[in-house]
Amino acid sequence: MNHSQWRTRRHRQLIGEHLEADPEYDRVYEEASLAMKLGKAVYDRRKELGLSEADLAERLHTTTDEIEGIETATELPPIAVIMRLARALDLTVDMHLAPGDEPTVTIVTPAA
Repeated sequence: MNHSQWRTRRHRQLIGEHLEADPEYDRVYEEASLAMKLGKAVYDRRKELGLSEADLAERLHTTTDEIEGIETATELPPIAVIMRLARALDLTVDMHLAPGDEPTVTIVTPAA
C-alpha cells in the first residue's frame, strides 16, 4: 500500500464511508502510529538534552539522515536501533506487542 492509497482510505474513513476490512491498511496504520510516537519522543528528548541531530547521530554511530528519518516517522526503526536510541538518550522504552492486543509503546524519560 503506497502513501496515496493509505491517505485516500484514511480520508474515506474520516468522512464516514463504510469500507471493507483491509489488513494491509491496518498494518501500515499501526506501524505509522508507533513510528510517530517514537519519533516525537526521540525529538523531544534530543532537544531536552540540547543535542543536534549530528550529535545524536555521532552517539549512535549513524547518519543525520537516519536520525531525521526516525524523528519524522519515515519508518519504524528496528528493535536494535530503538535499544541504541534508549541508551543514547537515557530513555526507557517499553513495548507491548502481544497478539490480539493493541500494540503500545511507552517512553519514559528520567525524573528531573
